[in-house]
Amino acid sequence: MKYEGSCHCGNVAFEVEGEFDSGLDCNCSMCRRRGGLLAFVPAENLRLTTPKENVSTYTFNRHVIEHHFCANCGIAPYGEGADPKGNRMAAVNLRCIPAIDLETLTINKVDGRSF
Repeated sequence: MKYEGSCHCGNVAFEVEGEFDSGLDCNCSMCRRRGGLLAFVPAENLRLTTPKENVSTYTFNRHVIEHHFCANCGIAPYGEGADPKGNRMAAVNLRCIPAIDLETLTINKVDGRSF
C-alpha cells in the first residue's frame, strides 16, 4: 500500500510503499529523545515529494545512519542507511504518516544503545 507522510510543516514530504502492521520503538540516544516509531523499507520504496534541499541530515556515533529532519519544524520523518547485508534501507517514522492508525500497530522494543 502507498502512504503519504511529512514533517509537521510539510517542508519535507514523501510517499512510501509498504505494509505497516508493526513499529520499532528504539531506545538509542536519538530515538529516545525524538520519540520516533520506526518501520524499515527498501530505499526504493520511499520517494521524496518535496525538494531534497528541504532535508537536513544528522549523523552520530558510527555515522552510518543518515537521520533526516526538517530544519524548519524539527520533525524527523525518515532516515537512511544499510541493513547488515549492505542493502540500502529507509527507516520511516510511522508517526509522520497520518493515515496509519497507531493504535492498531504491534510495538516492538529494540535495544539500540549500541548503534
